[in-house]
Amino acid sequence: MTLLNSMLAMEISEPGAPDVLKPASVPVPVPGYAQIVIRVAYAGVNRPDALQRAGSYVPPPSASPLPGLEASGTVVALGQGVTRWQIGDMVTALLPGGGYAEYVATPATHALPVPAGISLRDAACLPETCFTVWSNVVMRGRLTAGERFLVHGGTSGIGTTAIQIAKALGARVFATAGSAEKCDLCRSLGAERAINYKDEDFVDILRAEGGADLILDMVGGPYLPRNIRALADDGRLVQIAFLQGARVEANFAELMMRRLTLTGSTLRPQSDHAKTLIAEAVEGQVWPMIERGALRVVHDSEYPLTDAAAAHWRIESPGHMGKIVLKVEAA
Repeated sequence: MTLLNSMLAMEISEPGAPDVLKPASVPVPVPGYAQIVIRVAYAGVNRPDALQRAGSYVPPPSASPLPGLEASGTVVALGQGVTRWQIGDMVTALLPGGGYAEYVATPATHALPVPAGISLRDAACLPETCFTVWSNVVMRGRLTAGERFLVHGGTSGIGTTAIQIAKALGARVFATAGSAEKCDLCRSLGAERAINYKDEDFVDILRAEGGADLILDMVGGPYLPRNIRALADDGRLVQIAFLQGARVEANFAELMMRRLTLTGSTLRPQSDHAKTLIAEAVEGQVWPMIERGALRVVHDSEYPLTDAAAAHWRIESPGHMGKIVLKVEAA
């Protein structure tokens, strides 16, 4: 099909608060080698988008300057070397950036078929969280059945996904959250114990259970030494963000004596090949969980593309639970 020369997108006009997201007319992307172009139906909203907007998360040099790391829609253009996809295929994809727009280009191997029975709205919520959780909890954290798993921020997009994947793998799941309502949601998704961090100490609770074999943390800061205390001997801590700071003192003698592992990763800077390997694992292992009903998307809210600023105010509020999406009206 013939694409238009320009499209509607939401640009970051300057670093700052959500209101710096402004509509703009920009060129429609052209697929490079081994890339596809997707006409976007829905785009997921994630915390890295908000960090990029604020000026504290610089996209890789080759990435689009537009925010947006996941989207669903229809394949409308193929680059040379693409063999899996055809024009008209419905896909969901991890993006290098550029999802807040009517069209977006991405490596063809980072796109996956929409799982059976799943809407495009749901599908747009899957790549960023599923790639992040699977690569960190399973590929890096080596979670296995019967282990005690703790995830902080249990009602975030990452948290709701991690609870369900860990439960489907047969782990004992613990989650922290900041209200009774959020704790109820964690339990409904499969958490054995939901810990209201305003009233309870997750360290005491996990130590009473024998310690966590694996912790997935996005808080950082003062949580780091507490996470270390909450780990079982030979436990693993996987860090994926630092909402409360990246610098803290730690007692490495305890790590050595108790044989603890501290590791972590961020998804966006990884190579295309690394993301392709994650995509293959997600399609082979997580997609069947979705199709048999063991993993569902928890939706918080939906906004039109041109109201991306409101979506960012929402994701930065303490009350949101689950995924936020932008509905994109493609030309």
